[in-house]
Amino acid sequence: MSFIKVTKRNLRRTPYQALVASMAMFSTFLVLSIFLILAAGSSVVLKYYESKPQAIAFFKDNTSLGDVDAIKKALEQTGKVTSLKYISQDDALQIYKDRNKANPTLLEMVTAKILPASLEISAANPEDLKPIAGILKLEPVVDDVVYPEDVVERLSKAASIIRGVGSGAVGYLLIFASLIIIMVIGFKMRLRRQEIEIMKLLGASSWFIRLPFLLEGVFYGVVGAISAWVASYVLLWYFTPFLQSELLSEINILPVSPIFMLLLLAAEVVISALIGLFASFVAVRRYLKV
Repeated sequence: MSFIKVTKRNLRRTPYQALVASMAMFSTFLVLSIFLILAAGSSVVLKYYESKPQAIAFFKDNTSLGDVDAIKKALEQTGKVTSLKYISQDDALQIYKDRNKANPTLLEMVTAKILPASLEISAANPEDLKPIAGILKLEPVVDDVVYPEDVVERLSKAASIIRGVGSGAVGYLLIFASLIIIMVIGFKMRLRRQEIEIMKLLGASSWFIRLPFLLEGVFYGVVGAISAWVASYVLLWYFTPFLQSELLSEINILPVSPIFMLLLLAAEVVISALIGLFASFVAVRRYLKV
């Protein structure tokens, strides 16, 4: 308890330095929170698109099931297909009705005969879509092939960019915040130079002198991380109605799970405490060596 009292006293003596260090950690972990939320969201969206049928082949009228089975077998032999699903004309009509049940006028005069049968194909890799589409276009019973040539690839690149830019920004801010804590702790120790010298003469151990400063560094980190987490949660809650759309609702990415946010808070508190401890330890060790 005496160490905690000394730490509180140190914080009260230099409130502005404490505020600067806490704000530096706040900025760092606010960027970290936003980066992790974006990275997790982009991963969910990417997995969603990878799990969806990535190519659809529409068959001409009167295509027999034998022809469909032959095409399925040819695709399976390539080793590039993960799943195949045949949609008959009756199935296509039912899907159409389900998607447009809120607008009855679109259901008038629509029958199964005017809707083509189709084959939904999921590929193992986005790069396999083009050769698969090439095989399907050679089939005489295939009327058209639709596949997103660059959607998954662009999403993968976007996720990589988010990870790269986010990691670089967070790394820079972590170094910056650590240097701020080192400077603040070093400044405080210089102010208390005489007091520390007296404590040494009275027989105080190095750890007895160090511990309040180490706790102070942990305080800066934890307070900054918790404040940043609260700010990121408030921002996310505020912008959720604007970010929600029919697509995101289908993916079930918003609202963000409270469990995910609690895990994020726990991780940030641990990381911030370690960073604050490390930075203050560097400052204290450097001073005590003088």
